[in-house]
Amino acid sequence: MKYKKKIHEKTLNDTKSIREDAEKIFISLRDNICKNLEEYENKSSKRQEKFQVNRWVRNEGGGGISSILRGSIIEKAGVHFSTVYGELPAGALNDEKSDVCDFWASGISVIIHPQSPHIPSAHLNLRMIATDKYWFGGGADLTPMLKIKRSEKDKDTVLFQKYLKSACDGSSIDEYDKFKKNCDAYFYIKHRNESRGTGGIFFDNYKSRNSSRDLSFLKQVGHNFIEAYKIIIEDNIEKKWTKKEKEEQLHFRGRYVEFNLMYDKGTLFGLKTGGNVDSILSSLPPLVSW
Repeated sequence: MKYKKKIHEKTLNDTKSIREDAEKIFISLRDNICKNLEEYENKSSKRQEKFQVNRWVRNEGGGGISSILRGSIIEKAGVHFSTVYGELPAGALNDEKSDVCDFWASGISVIIHPQSPHIPSAHLNLRMIATDKYWFGGGADLTPMLKIKRSEKDKDTVLFQKYLKSACDGSSIDEYDKFKKNCDAYFYIKHRNESRGTGGIFFDNYKSRNSSRDLSFLKQVGHNFIEAYKIIIEDNIEKKWTKKEKEEQLHFRGRYVEFNLMYDKGTLFGLKTGGNVDSILSSLPPLVSW
């Protein structure tokens, strides 16, 4: 165990500047996404809604900022930043080793559930993790809540994928096709034999030889995510919806819940490492049906 601790301490020392830069990127993205969603909510509705912010401390080490918005356009959005560290419980990283090692993890998590069934739900997660080595992970994906829009050919998904590909290309990350396939495979509800949504990009255990490029990629994914989503909101916000369409939305929100509670790595990691439960489960939509 002492041997592993020394390796972890060396990893922390070797990655000090990288970890600091990653945290700055996550905090900046968090502030920018909150600002954009607040501005759009206040511009498009009669009520002036703001994120409710909760700063929390993890007893075992670290803490974060949990931010929740509940509005008339954005029914529920969660934008969370955290940096946590300490002993890593067995199984937290899908590794059922009996011994426990030390870890450090920082990241941003975003989930947006709009009021309108015509506007897809959207999700972003970016993270850096260090144990006896370090790596990056995360991605972004779109979940339309109407059957007619649950296709990769739908214009919202086409736009979303275009922006994510641009994030890869702009950072000279020649992995878009691989990341897209990863997303399709990851966000799959096995017991339903169906996809959660229409995809995006997903990557885990990722690290190139150029850490600056990797950090630039994380930043660009976050930036392109919110820029694409704002366009999607604007393209759909004026559309009226029927009772049947609202029922469809609640139905597919149920599928969203099933995936997040049964398969989502971020949810499981947060719960197993003693993260803030309200932040972890804020990804769940406010209303669903089965």
